[in-house]
Amino acid sequence: MARAASWRGTFRHVRRAVLIALVFAAGCGSSPQRENLERPAPPVVMTAAVQDDVIRVSPRAVGAGQIQLVVSNQSDAPQTVTFETDELGGRLGGNRASSSKIPAGGTGRLTIDAREGTYAVRVEDDAIPAARVRIGPPRESGQNQLLLP
Repeated sequence: MARAASWRGTFRHVRRAVLIALVFAAGCGSSPQRENLERPAPPVVMTAAVQDDVIRVSPRAVGAGQIQLVVSNQSDAPQTVTFETDELGGRLGGNRASSSKIPAGGTGRLTIDAREGTYAVRVEDDAIPAARVRIGPPRESGQNQLLLP
């Protein structure tokens, strides 16, 4: 009986050692090295104010990348704001983003992944001229910046 208990104890230890070896062997695969890609540039927040006779945008020039445009509608009518490329016959297709309808006195937002070029910020009301925004070369990666969203 003592011999059977000793054999079970040894078998249990051997089984445990084999199981641990299998777990370690499974973790030692030869999968290809994962490429460490740079993080994109952090988004830039721009602001715009739509008034009855003008659209004001700040800043007027930023680097290419993701842009969040926060809009204050200070006009007397609801507005839909569009941020789009301001080019004719460009080699790349147009780039456009629009907000939802922003009530008079309200705020809205839109997000666009802007590439280099000149853009127009406009509303549907033709009486309000479009504002021009210059998008420069792509901004630097946010790879080594802490506490980014």
